[in-house]
Amino acid sequence: MSMVMKLKGIGLFTPWFHFTNSEARKNLINNVLKNVGIPFFAFMIFLGVWQVSAKSVVTSLGQVPGPSEVFQQAKGLWGEYQADKEKEQLFYERQESRNAKKLEKNPDAKVKWREYRGRPTYFDQIFTSLKTVFTGFFIAVLIAVPLGVLTGLSQTLYIATNPIIQIFKPVSPLAWLPIVTMVVSAVYVSDNPMFDKSFVTSAVTVTLCCMWPTLMNTSVGVSSINQDLLNVAKVLRLNWFTKVRKVILPSAIPMIFTGMRLSLGVGWMVLIAAEMLAQNPGLGKFVWDEFQNGSSNSLGRIMVAVLTIGIIGFLLDWIMLSLQRYFSWDKTAANR
Repeated sequence: MSMVMKLKGIGLFTPWFHFTNSEARKNLINNVLKNVGIPFFAFMIFLGVWQVSAKSVVTSLGQVPGPSEVFQQAKGLWGEYQADKEKEQLFYERQESRNAKKLEKNPDAKVKWREYRGRPTYFDQIFTSLKTVFTGFFIAVLIAVPLGVLTGLSQTLYIATNPIIQIFKPVSPLAWLPIVTMVVSAVYVSDNPMFDKSFVTSAVTVTLCCMWPTLMNTSVGVSSINQDLLNVAKVLRLNWFTKVRKVILPSAIPMIFTGMRLSLGVGWMVLIAAEMLAQNPGLGKFVWDEFQNGSSNSLGRIMVAVLTIGIIGFLLDWIMLSLQRYFSWDKTAANR
């Protein structure tokens, strides 16, 4: 018995002793069933309903694809991506070999290095959309957080800017896109641009549409800070910037991150619509191209894109929630 107690005192063995306890084992099993089993069961029901419902719906492009057909199309898109990467590798190998032979004959010869210009694959489109949404989101945060802090600290500034915010907040990306396209085309003029105009147009559209949740939540978070904290800052005679950095921002972080989560979700939805309308590279353009293509595989490929958009949106929200829990004093942020 004394040996058992000694082993129990060792941290390595403690979890095993807890697990041998019937009550602890029961709680563990219940938690696993609740957090894993129930979602899995619900997802299986969803797939079954989808499979049965798909068989009864026939469109001009054919029968609506079920889960198995969508999975096959996903495998096909992955195969296309791998084949394109092989073509890219062979392209550079041939170019390197050709240039090496040319330099062997004449070390002073001028050789040309060309970039591979293959058609963007499905996974290239995913990367393009992610790059665009993060660019627009970061620009929106850089604008919204400082402005939200200022409006939260100044009632006069809040009253002055609130009508403007309320007017532009509900504007659809479909309304912003033509204006942004014309402005970018007129302003962003360069013989050797750093970014494509399509990328700039989509990023600016995302910024204009997704900055409002962060701005409003930051303003509310700053204005609702406990007055006692502000009084402490006065007693310590902190200057304005130190007060913002040491008192205001740490206290308002939960609300700021809530606004950022909402902004990133809005930005992701806005981007897909903007890419479809403007035919800018990305997942939105992929969906529109498949719709216009009208092949027997188009519906399945569109469903792959729809699921991809949803999964990426879920992951983006999870990332923001994890960052909120890491940086915020409020460790109980709920994943809802």
